Amino acid sequence: MTPPLPERDRLPDKLLERGQWVGWRKQTRGGDETKVPVTVNGGYASATDAATWTTFDEALAYATEGAADGVGFVFSTDDPYVGVDLDNCRSRETGETEAWATVIIDQLASYTEISPSGTGYHIIVRGSLPPDGNRTGNLELYEHSRFFTMTGDHVDETPTTVADRTDELTAIHGAYFETQHSQHDTQHASNTTSITTPPSVVDTPGNNLTDEDVVERASNAANGPKFSRLWKGDTSAYDSHSEADMALCSILSFWTGGDAAQIDRLLRDSGLYRKKWDETHFADGSTYGEKTIERSVSRTSDFYEPSQWSNADSRSPTRTDSARTGRADHQTPHDPTSTSATPTERSNTASPRDTGHLDRLKDLQSHLESVLAENERLQAELEAERERRRELEAALDAVDKTDESGRGWSLFGWFRR
Repeated sequence: MTPPLPERDRLPDKLLERGQWVGWRKQTRGGDETKVPVTVNGGYASATDAATWTTFDEALAYATEGAADGVGFVFSTDDPYVGVDLDNCRSRETGETEAWATVIIDQLASYTEISPSGTGYHIIVRGSLPPDGNRTGNLELYEHSRFFTMTGDHVDETPTTVADRTDELTAIHGAYFETQHSQHDTQHASNTTSITTPPSVVDTPGNNLTDEDVVERASNAANGPKFSRLWKGDTSAYDSHSEADMALCSILSFWTGGDAAQIDRLLRDSGLYRKKWDETHFADGSTYGEKTIERSVSRTSDFYEPSQWSNADSRSPTRTDSARTGRADHQTPHDPTSTSATPTERSNTASPRDTGHLDRLKDLQSHLESVLAENERLQAELEAERERRRELEAALDAVDKTDESGRGWSLFGWFRR
């Protein structure tokens, strides 16, 4: 059964003012019914392409003509809105609502409507979400790249306007999405370590590089262009500002040796710094910035250590140097200027050939150290890319789990099916 089209006076004025509306149609895929966004021109719309969106009036007129089953509002990175989807918590026949959903509705106290299925609720608030985790069980939170199928079936006991609820979102996110993280950190922390100070930070005291040294070396590394873009505040390669923050912190984590204070200081000097960095976003009292640094350090598998760069074997992942020379792994590379020369070398002046050989050894040692440096830089880049892949996989997994309740859709996710 298709729900009636929403009436203009039943929707918040602030949403009606934005050109972020689409039509939607029911579609069966793999035996399951879902809702896909459509443009007023009859094509498919995308939750990430503003060119496929329109005004509420145009979307409503298109649906009224019967070309679409309903209208939907798209959440974008350019708006301050967050959608909260409560699913399978309401009886379609009696309207009875499960206690957990009632608590969230009361806590957010913002515009709330009954979902098209009649078995859940859509809540829209102003605010921002903490990083990591946006879906658990029958609760989903999202602030961009998704759309709500709007019904206008307003819940009478809730406001008719969209309220600013950043603190409440943080509390809900902490209660539903951060509990497992906090328990994991607590189980692995020492008895003398605060829950807000992760073991990874305690075990990584940093190195002796100054802030200027870190920026210079990171800029000249193999992933230097990526660092430079992030340092200037360019987030175009990422789906959200939060992902860009994590990417920059991961690079800084490597070059600072995991020094949380130095990472924080450097990010504040970068183009990515914003007010959100100092806002408390987690149930344990951590700020968004503190938690971002904590996670970047804990996920960094290796750190830059200037004092060890002269020891080739200690940093070589393949040990090919020892295989060629027969030298034990724990021994340091041969120093051509040392006094451990043969009796003949001690008693005779080095010939031009010998001098050339020594110069060649020095060149080889210098080259080996540069290769090892490149390896360290590539490891930092690899870790950043792994983090990016994990985030993309999580986002795609959320798209794949979309069902007929209208919990959002993206054209890219539809093509993957």
